[in-house]
Amino acid sequence: MIRQDASALRFARGLSPSLLALVVAAGLSAPALAQTAPTPDAAPPAAEAVPAQQTPPAVEDERMVVNRILVRGNQRIDQTTVLSYLPIQPGDTVTPAVLDVAVRTLTRTQLFADVQLGVQPNGDLIVEIVENPIINQVVFEGNGAISETKLREEVTLSPRGIYTRARVQDDVGKIVELYRLSGRISATVTPKLVQLDQNRVDVIFEIEEGPETGVRAITFLGNTAFSDGDLQEVMVTKRSQWWQIFGSNDNYDPNRLDYDREQLRKFYTNRGYYDFRVLSAIAELAPDNGAFGITITLDEGDRYNFGTVDVVTENDRLNPDFLKMLLPIRTGQLYESDKIESAVDALTFAAGSAGYAFVEIEPTYQANPETDTVDVTFNVREGQRVYVDRINVIGNTRTLDNVVRREMMLTEGDAFNRTLLERSRNNLRGLGFFKDVTVEEARGSAPDRSVVNVTVEEQPTGELSVGAGFSSVDSFVVNLGVTERNFRGRGQNVVARIEWGSLRQQIDFRFTEPKFLGRDLRAGFDAFHSRYDLSEYSSYDYRSTGGGVRVSYPLNAYTLLSARYFLKADEIIVPNNFCSSTGGGSNALCDQVGSFLNSSAGYTLYVDRRNDPIRPTRGWTGRLIQDFAGIGGDVNYVKTEAEISAFWGISPEWVVSTSASTGYVSGWGGDPIRINDRFFKGGNSFRGFETAGIGPRDLLTTDALGGNFYVIGTMELTVPNGLPEEYGIRTSLFTDVGTVGLLDDRYTLNPDGTASTRIVDELDLRASAGVSIHWRSPMGPIRFDLSKILGSEDYDKTETFRFSTSTQF
Repeated sequence: MIRQDASALRFARGLSPSLLALVVAAGLSAPALAQTAPTPDAAPPAAEAVPAQQTPPAVEDERMVVNRILVRGNQRIDQTTVLSYLPIQPGDTVTPAVLDVAVRTLTRTQLFADVQLGVQPNGDLIVEIVENPIINQVVFEGNGAISETKLREEVTLSPRGIYTRARVQDDVGKIVELYRLSGRISATVTPKLVQLDQNRVDVIFEIEEGPETGVRAITFLGNTAFSDGDLQEVMVTKRSQWWQIFGSNDNYDPNRLDYDREQLRKFYTNRGYYDFRVLSAIAELAPDNGAFGITITLDEGDRYNFGTVDVVTENDRLNPDFLKMLLPIRTGQLYESDKIESAVDALTFAAGSAGYAFVEIEPTYQANPETDTVDVTFNVREGQRVYVDRINVIGNTRTLDNVVRREMMLTEGDAFNRTLLERSRNNLRGLGFFKDVTVEEARGSAPDRSVVNVTVEEQPTGELSVGAGFSSVDSFVVNLGVTERNFRGRGQNVVARIEWGSLRQQIDFRFTEPKFLGRDLRAGFDAFHSRYDLSEYSSYDYRSTGGGVRVSYPLNAYTLLSARYFLKADEIIVPNNFCSSTGGGSNALCDQVGSFLNSSAGYTLYVDRRNDPIRPTRGWTGRLIQDFAGIGGDVNYVKTEAEISAFWGISPEWVVSTSASTGYVSGWGGDPIRINDRFFKGGNSFRGFETAGIGPRDLLTTDALGGNFYVIGTMELTVPNGLPEEYGIRTSLFTDVGTVGLLDDRYTLNPDGTASTRIVDELDLRASAGVSIHWRSPMGPIRFDLSKILGSEDYDKTETFRFSTSTQF
């Protein structure tokens, strides 16, 4: 709005024509020197116009000195707030340009719908403002496919916020984009305002969701080497099918289609098609607006092999011949683009291990269509030796910085070493605190300084676990456990567990401090009370109450040594008259009745040489466990167990894992091995057999007696199941082979030295095979085991199905 009065007209006539033209071109009212900001379409009515006699008189000269500043029209915003934004103070000399800057400054605060400035002849600067309204509430109408919670997460408008037209339009765009990504291309959003008193408004987003636009067909043109079905498997975008109730990739998304073009390029170039191109990808909406048809035109080109492969460096600090030996590429091999990336990674890793953090490796290509070969040269430009300037930890909102830093094998001031950096990343992933860990380097404060940025994405570290198992004799066990692996963000581990079932009832509490006394020393304590009701399997009830302390120390990056001491009170209870002459109980069980104090100390030596702590594809682990009982107490024995596991990755989808474990316990001081200290195998430790399902047994009472020795071997093959990766379902085939036995002679031999016909203790091998299905479901990980017995004894107890599940919080 342009205001003028008689004095303003006189002032305008006195201006030179050029200055008047400048003022008019700038949209300024020459006499009032005022600017008007855009007013929102639906803003509440502006304050009443100032009467003619109150209109600020215009300046009589182009330059005037401000005597004082008066603010008019403000209702909610204090005058001091307005003045704090105004770049003019009393005593300043103002010109039309200065006033224009002041108007723009106030407008940019987004607090005002209209701003006008004018200088009276007495030097008073009048600031006329119309405030932007305050948002009372934000309402969504018509949304059904997308929840209101998700919509509120997208928009920036919120109650008690300031309304501006720009913010409304921005939020409309965000809502439309959200619907587009969910497959509703025709969704429209109309913002509306409801004006309230006290300069408040309700903002209403009226949403027309429209139909969900799926993908009716995906057609390929120009492909001869691979079928349409092969190429559709490569793409993230899928055809709409009625059974795809868990997927969200069967709707049309232009961004996803661009990604699919890149996926197709990688697919072809990884199979020798160096000059493959996607000529076009066209999506056409069906007449009923219900689905899109996608047509992709390809130019496959010829199939290429690698020709000459070379490495060129700027100087001899990095030997090119040595670097060439590290390349996973050889002349004559099929051209694969992924091998180029692997080669760049290998060269970068080698240079980083030598202390050169910032090497630039640029592969250049020379295609030879006559021979269908591609010559590749890796140009290595070396940087100088660098040192770690500082380490930044980013993304840890809950975990304390020192918890992350203590897992780093580099500290500020160390020479940069990419090998140690990669080990640090594996250390952080192995904690289980983070969904993703990225370790990157950037240039520091000087050319020879490097900044290491450790970016983590935290994940739930608390776990509420529920498990259940079934056996062929109606054994049923459920357990409830609460685990927090990152207690208070300090990396401390707390476990509280309750287990209840026909086999056992147990209460267990554990606490672990991973950096005891601020050193690389893991310490903790345990307290427990358990009861094993083995009446269905061995006619006795075992109870144990106790606790212990433990400590562990890493000998090197791959080896951990742990020590422990436990004190517990054990009690064996049998049914009344079970051990009488008429009860039928054997000495192998009846000799164990009563209460005994077990005081034992032990150690564990653990070696981990896997390439990945989460999903290893190569490497091995080994474990040696020994316990010595008899440091006081009533029980004397030496127990030894050993286990080794190895992993071979045939491909990312095919991984072979094997493990072998064995154990032996022997008494000393003339003591036999008590039944609760023997080995019982089955259930999770030997699939296909229920808990305590294999090993020595009393044929008269069918009691499982456990063994002093066991050996078990397992082979498992992870196989592709044809399901999309986003379903989180992994399938593996397994086979378990082993045996349990070697009771003390006093229980397996008659008094005359002949073998007992009642106690069977045969070391014949048992075997099972089956399928394990692991599903990372929305409720948490779920596992199913289906087993088939390949070898067993008649007295063994078997089962064919077991499942367990847990949910995170």
